[in-house]
Amino acid sequence: MTSTIGSTVLGYPRIGPNRELKRALESYWASDSSEAELREAARRTRTGTWRTLADAGLDSVPGNTFSFYDQVLDTAVTFGAVPSRFSALGLGPLDTYFAMARGTDSAAPLEMTKWFDTNYHYLVPEIGPDTRFLLADRTPVEQYREALELGVSTRPVLVGPVTFLLLSKPAEGAPDGFRPLDRLDDVLDAYAELLAELKDAGAEWVQLDEPAFAADRSEPELAALRKAYRRLGKVQERPRLMAAGYFGDLGEALGALASCPIEALGVDLVAGRSALDRLASLHGLHSKTLVAGLIDGRNVWRADLDRALTTAATLLGAAGEVAVSTSCSLLHVPYDVGAEAGIDPQVKSWLAFAEQKVGEVVTLGRALREGREAVADELARASEAVADRTGAERVRNHRVQARLGSLRPEHVRRADYADRRRAQEESLELPPLPTTTIGSFPQTAEVREARAAARRGDIDHAAYTRRMRDEIERVVRLQERLGLDVLVHGEPERNDMVQYFSEHMEGFVSTEAGWVQSYGSRCVRPPILFGDVARPEAITAEWATYAQRLTEKPVKGMLTGPVTILAWSFVRDDQPLADTARQVALAIRDEVRDLEAAGIRVVQVDEPALRELLPLRAAQHRDYLNWAVEAFRLATSGVAASTQIHTHLCYSEFGDVIDAIVALDADVTSIEAARSRMEVLDDLNAVGFARGVGPGVYDIHSPRVPGAEEVADLLRTALKAVPSERLWVNPDCGLKTRGYAEVETALQNMVSAAAAVRRSLR
Repeated sequence: MTSTIGSTVLGYPRIGPNRELKRALESYWASDSSEAELREAARRTRTGTWRTLADAGLDSVPGNTFSFYDQVLDTAVTFGAVPSRFSALGLGPLDTYFAMARGTDSAAPLEMTKWFDTNYHYLVPEIGPDTRFLLADRTPVEQYREALELGVSTRPVLVGPVTFLLLSKPAEGAPDGFRPLDRLDDVLDAYAELLAELKDAGAEWVQLDEPAFAADRSEPELAALRKAYRRLGKVQERPRLMAAGYFGDLGEALGALASCPIEALGVDLVAGRSALDRLASLHGLHSKTLVAGLIDGRNVWRADLDRALTTAATLLGAAGEVAVSTSCSLLHVPYDVGAEAGIDPQVKSWLAFAEQKVGEVVTLGRALREGREAVADELARASEAVADRTGAERVRNHRVQARLGSLRPEHVRRADYADRRRAQEESLELPPLPTTTIGSFPQTAEVREARAAARRGDIDHAAYTRRMRDEIERVVRLQERLGLDVLVHGEPERNDMVQYFSEHMEGFVSTEAGWVQSYGSRCVRPPILFGDVARPEAITAEWATYAQRLTEKPVKGMLTGPVTILAWSFVRDDQPLADTARQVALAIRDEVRDLEAAGIRVVQVDEPALRELLPLRAAQHRDYLNWAVEAFRLATSGVAASTQIHTHLCYSEFGDVIDAIVALDADVTSIEAARSRMEVLDDLNAVGFARGVGPGVYDIHSPRVPGAEEVADLLRTALKAVPSERLWVNPDCGLKTRGYAEVETALQNMVSAAAAVRRSLR
């Protein structure tokens, strides 16, 4: 690696091109392989990434971007922030790490929440006044040396110290008013020690990520940022420092970082393009390298390289040197569009995954060094692809456009909630504290193989339908035996809650190998939304009505909401997101009405990503929440008062969207709450939430099975905030990723707990 940054990326996918790390992790967790075998699989994944990036021609290769689970968890372990309940387990370092992520029978895992406005989840560190910060793990140094042995001098990447503390939560027992940021001085001591060791190992550059400053921050938080980088910048023996912010405009933090004694500043000029006009006037930037994030690290469209190069050229006078990079880590996109044989060739020509984005960065770097003529062919091909996409007739559906134009205010209204509640009580006749699940049941190997066989053509549609119906009947009988009150069909036919619907709608294409890490070993294949969206025919009614015929109990129809479909897809960027949301909402509206017409009395429209898409800056919240709420209500307002509408929300900080949750006007809202022990209920009460609510009592993201008394205790806590006539009992989320052995026990405990608490109400 040269002393300049030149062309680089801020990070790279780490699960493996064929999900090699996922399989190795799950094999280890199942005790089917050894720690040595897991570490060898990890080594192969890391070395493959370093070689790929070096061979592609990047001037600076990021290092320390590999993780066994999560980079924030890695940071906590590196600096010794391991809560005592985990260190007391007496496990080895790796198993202690996994205990923090996944929990054990005796130790609840760290809380998990969304990484800013992405679909990636991170583990929330627990920091208290007594947390002892020290350089406890030297993995960043070890991985630097490991890459160097391959002939690749990497740029180690770390979560920055201020973002690390801002993303942490006070440890249990911390005094009122304590903030993890209060421990900044101690954390900086540990960072300084690590920087010195990296320098000694030969590292020329270290990247410190501070994406927390793409969100609104207080003056004390900005002061902490200045303090941190003035202090780290003055460390005598250290590599050059690059502070990188992404996911938006860093606002005042740009000036703060530019004034500090560091050598480079990474800026997201895709999501944070509004910062462009201020860069030339930043005091201190003229002596630094500006790492311009010009290639979108979060979406899959080919870049307009000519436009990006023009932008880079305008920056040449703003900084001592201009380098080019992705806007953020490429963790959020799949590996290689070349692996996709099934995507329509025209649409495929518009796409760039991680490998192709690295190529775009290299092209821009060459152009800055050698001039446009050196990459004239690459620029021309990129321009042709952008023009072809812009003019493609297949992107537009005139019927959809006409339907959008005919929308009226009455299309987003339902009957008054009090009237709906009376009608639903009469229709459903449910007991107090009704029990249900969020939708999916474990996806067995047999179910996955049946779907794969149908895709390959090894079995016909009739045989596939029989296998799915057999699984649905098994799930229904299990729920009846356990005593659940509102059943689900288990969703065996669905590979993913977004992809499944996208495959049945116009305007989408799906990938075969486009896997993206969500958390740990959990991967998803986001569909690609390239054009106007329409639903040609019913998608779910066949499966839901079959399940309903098997039981006298109500069966929920299970749908994914418009905001979540957008959040968990790669979405077109050629029209406002609100317009795309309305198109998807109309398709879901048709599906809701079909379910009702087929006799389904409860329909759940999940919006786990409602908080996820919330802009990081408060000034943009209102516009987003207005169209997000409108889209949900457009999808759900076409049914009778007696049809009960549920929704589900996932892990996130709900405070900023509490009013929107009320405005959704769902009859029942289920929320992940087990890890936070019902904290969200206080937020709901504060805004007068008066609908049904199901705070999760079983954390499905951990293999740990809660006992009946533990669940009952959570329900008693919930009853302090929610009256029994509005309280539902359910797991935190769908059960797809869990095994039947643990699910049956956990649900039995949940039903038993609900029955016990129900008896105490009499």
